[in-house]
Amino acid sequence: MTSTIQSATADAAELYDALAALVRVYQFRDRDRICCHDVSVTQCYAMEALLKIGPCSLNALAAELYLDKSTASRVAMVLARKGYVSRRPDPDDARAMRLDITAAGRRLRERIRAEMVAEQAAMIEDLGPAVRQGAVVLLQRLSASAAARSGLEPGVGCATGHCG
Repeated sequence: MTSTIQSATADAAELYDALAALVRVYQFRDRDRICCHDVSVTQCYAMEALLKIGPCSLNALAAELYLDKSTASRVAMVLARKGYVSRRPDPDDARAMRLDITAAGRRLRERIRAEMVAEQAAMIEDLGPAVRQGAVVLLQRLSASAAARSGLEPGVGCATGHCG
């Protein structure tokens, strides 16, 4: 039993190292590729979120992005200034604004996504279909498990006290 626990711990350490390296590479790649389009990575994620969840309040966008409301507000204001997001009065709450991605925002996000998908395709072209699909399933399961175990609530930067 102890050797099984030690083996799982060793596997977990290797997985941690591999994912940390992957995340670092992706963060720099995303920053370099996305910023060429005059938006930040966070702004791109916001447009992606609006495409996913549809028109929403600032609170809903902040929750989807795991950002505090003031940060999400700054992101939305910049995107609105650039014409990628519209801000309209919320029909359900006169004090709130409803955010939505504009046609220009949709076109930009699709262009960025197409570039990223093409790069991804080149990266995995030498892998067989079973390996590619297995990688997708593995990453989806790891993502779901990490989200469930994180202790973070949407829109809260550090709910568990694990951040310094």
